[in-house]
Amino acid sequence: MATTRGDDGTTGLLFGGERISKDDPRAEAYGTVDEAIAALGLARASIGAVGAAGANPGTTGAAPGTTGAAPGTTGAAPGTTGAGLEGLGELILRFQRELFVVGAELATNPAAWDRLKDGRTRTSAEMVAGVERILVETEASIQMPTEFVVPGETQTSAALELARTILRRAERRAVTLRHDGLVPGEFLVPYLNRLADLIWVLARCAEQAESRVATPANIATLRGPAARDIVAGAAPPDHPTRASSGSSSQRSRTGGRQ
Repeated sequence: MATTRGDDGTTGLLFGGERISKDDPRAEAYGTVDEAIAALGLARASIGAVGAAGANPGTTGAAPGTTGAAPGTTGAAPGTTGAGLEGLGELILRFQRELFVVGAELATNPAAWDRLKDGRTRTSAEMVAGVERILVETEASIQMPTEFVVPGETQTSAALELARTILRRAERRAVTLRHDGLVPGEFLVPYLNRLADLIWVLARCAEQAESRVATPANIATLRGPAARDIVAGAAPPDHPTRASSGSSSQRSRTGGRQ
């Protein structure tokens, strides 16, 4: 709703207080979270488009792990993505809503930090634990790539990858704020980190729900020490699109997690 108050390049914080410049690092951080919410919306909308078009190509519209499942998969993780893409949409909506909590925490006037409530206006330990649980279960339910992958195999997975990169930017902005003592709680940065990890895995889940396989990157185009490490099976630990075929603990050290 237009108020014209922002015409001077300032914006208000949650619970009032002095207005800040729209290019303030806090506005940049919660604005980036807002971008991630929108990108996740694209992913959720693309799921609806697939459903409207009828059964997925080459399948009968069944959930992964049943008729038409991607080779090597076992279907949706218990309590996570449910019936294929339909369940994935519900999960994405959950994280969109949780990111509003993250945005509220970042947008709160420091003088009002004592008014924040876990799970409503402040990121909670339970939110982090929930993401981690779904991450572990989903990793165990799909066939994980064993090398770098190129985003774009399906509309849904591409939108999820876009959301992941925006989440990583939000995380970087939040880390900067934390250095300056401008993040109220201790769980916001871990939440963004784990959620970006999970979104990468959900992109693979989305591909396999449509009986598609992630496109491997052409390692031959890489140069330098990083390329040698990749060929040797030891990708840089902070690379966002590297996954190991080992255990979850191995992936946490050498895979898509950061």
